[in-house]
Amino acid sequence: MSTSHIYIPESAMAIVAHPDDIEFSCVGTLARWAKAGARIAYVLCTSGDVGIAEDGMTRQKAAEIREAETRAAAEIAGVRDVIFLREPDGMLQATLELRKKIVREIRRFRPEVVICGDPTIVWAGDGYINHPDHRAAATATLDAVFPAAGQPNLFEELAAEGLAAHKVRKVYCTAFGNGDTYVSIDETIDVKAAALKAHKSQMGDWDVEKNIKQWAAERAKGKEMRYAELFRVVTLENDEEWEKWKGVVVGRNKRG
Repeated sequence: MSTSHIYIPESAMAIVAHPDDIEFSCVGTLARWAKAGARIAYVLCTSGDVGIAEDGMTRQKAAEIREAETRAAAEIAGVRDVIFLREPDGMLQATLELRKKIVREIRRFRPEVVICGDPTIVWAGDGYINHPDHRAAATATLDAVFPAAGQPNLFEELAAEGLAAHKVRKVYCTAFGNGDTYVSIDETIDVKAAALKAHKSQMGDWDVEKNIKQWAAERAKGKEMRYAELFRVVTLENDEEWEKWKGVVVGRNKRG
């Protein structure tokens, strides 16, 4: 197992299914990177429009509430670039259409790192089945990252929108105990709790601070940190290839 308390990307994009997915899984890491000067973006595949089970609640009203909560949570983490793809909540599918939408956002923002879920996780503990939207979002994201986003002859029509191919350097998959990289969130654990509290429609009387700190402390046990988030990290472009790719892009931009 490794730790990644030193690595800070220049930019990162988190791509998830629902509002509050980022806050539960990886906002401590993103807030840490944002604090260090990284550009950060969120992409939400749905707006969580079936996630408020109250009498008289409509999908449209729920979406408005949850999008506002997401923007408030992002602001707490130091993130202002928030995109909603507005796919139907509870019915997300890893279609080619969704893959293209995600490729569009990757090519627009051009992140060094993409954070997403793990599409292989179905059984997430003894009392929880991983939401099908989570699996669909993760599958679509990984398929968008490789090879689609970096291959100019895939979704080549996006070039007409001024969106050139972009290779992602690393993928951080949020992990349920099967990760290889622990990120210290000692300095951002309070940001994580505050950002999650911003999702007022979801938290109810659940003790956010107590539970979040307990979970993060359990992940950090035995490591040189108090609180941690855990990821499985895949490096698609090694240091040499990444620097070469950046040089090609800079040269292309100068000629353009």
